[in-house]
Parts: sequence; structure tokens; C-alpha cells
Amino acid sequence: MLTRKQHELLLFIDSHLRKTGFSPSFDEMKEALGLKSKSGIHRLISALEERGFLQRRHNRARALEILRLPDSDAPPAAAGEHLPRSLNVIKGDFSQRLPGVRTGEAISSVNLPLYGRIAAGLPIEALRDSGTQVEVPVAMLGAGEHYALEVAGDSMIEAGILDGDTVIILRTETADNGRIVVALLDDNEVTLKRLRKRGNTIALEAANPAYETRIVPAERLRIQGQLVGLLRRYH
Repeated sequence: MLTRKQHELLLFIDSHLRKTGFSPSFDEMKEALGLKSKSGIHRLISALEERGFLQRRHNRARALEILRLPDSDAPPAAAGEHLPRSLNVIKGDFSQRLPGVRTGEAISSVNLPLYGRIAAGLPIEALRDSGTQVEVPVAMLGAGEHYALEVAGDSMIEAGILDGDTVIILRTETADNGRIVVALLDDNEVTLKRLRKRGNTIALEAANPAYETRIVPAERLRIQGQLVGLLRRYH
């Protein structure tokens, strides 16, 4: 189920495409939804893309494609309503499934290890013992082991991921096409990019036209997790 803002943006893009034949600009989307910054639009588009409602046709300016629209009998959710209701109150045995859980009758957050900034020459394993943790809402997490990373650089800015953001990663060794993953290249370089599988090669796509797509043989790359959430502090 989509949030109300996701629903509004999807319908606005669809209407604009039908009227003009091309997708709206980020400024037009920002104004239509009454948002103050483009980063909010970036996050909404990424969420719609991950849910299979929208597709970005890369290497084309202002190119968005509607894959499907919400069911007409399914009204948009208010903020937070799209999350499973079971996450509102979590039973005590939750600590057996997620490390760092705060004990108590109603658990709302967990502490995840913060392994540091994604940077060349620092595989995830090298940062495991940093001892630094970050508090994360339970509602952002599903089953499995999670960790956090601080983003360095602007290569994923058009996916709404900015320099200094903290990304929440589900530890996994596999990921579907189009997912944003933590990839380890040649056992010594970690990068956060969108994954595209092409035969025996893998393309790591940046979300910034200033950066080139990296194409490497599959055997040179190991997936170490996929993006499931993002935290941002405003100063």
C-alpha cells in the first residue's frame, strides 16, 4: 500500500505524461506536492520504483515510465499506515531475531552497528569492530541481519541518497536487478550502487550523470547487502 504522498506523486506523473507526453521536472513535482526540497521527491520516486509502480529510463532527461497504478478500490494510506500493524507493539522474543533490541513491552527502536563510511579500500569486514552504533526505528527493519553505513560522496544523489546520510543495509549475498546494493569489488573496494545483471557481467549504476556506470565480471564482485532504509540528520 502506498503512502498518501507516494499516491499523489504517481497520479501527478501519470497525468502529466498523458497531457504532455513527457515526465514532469523535479521542480514541477515538488510544487505539485507542496514539498520544500527535491530530496523528498527523490525519496518518493525511489520508493515507487522499488514497489514496481514506476521506472526510470536511465540516460534520458526527465524520463519516467508508469508501470502500474494503484487499485482504484485501495485508497492511499496516511503516513505510517502502510507499515504492518504488528510492528506497533513487539513481543519480548523479538530480541532473539534482531541484535541490539531495547527490552520492554513496546519496542520501538534497535541499535545497529555503524561500520563507517563507504570508501575505497575498506571492505565491510574491516569495520565490524568499530563499536559505533546507530539507533534505528524497528518499523524500518524486516527479518534478517542489518547494519548501517555512512555515505560518502554524491554518486547516488538522484536516488535521494546524499553525502553524510546513514543507510540501513540488510545483509545478503544476493539481490534482484535494480536494487541498490553494497558491493565489494576485488575484495578491497566497497561501493553503494544500483545493481544490473547482464549475462556474466554486472553493471553498477550511479544515480548521478556525472558518474559512469562500472561494468565488471561477475566473479570480481560480492554483494554484501541491499538498501532497505535511510536516516538523515538536519543541522
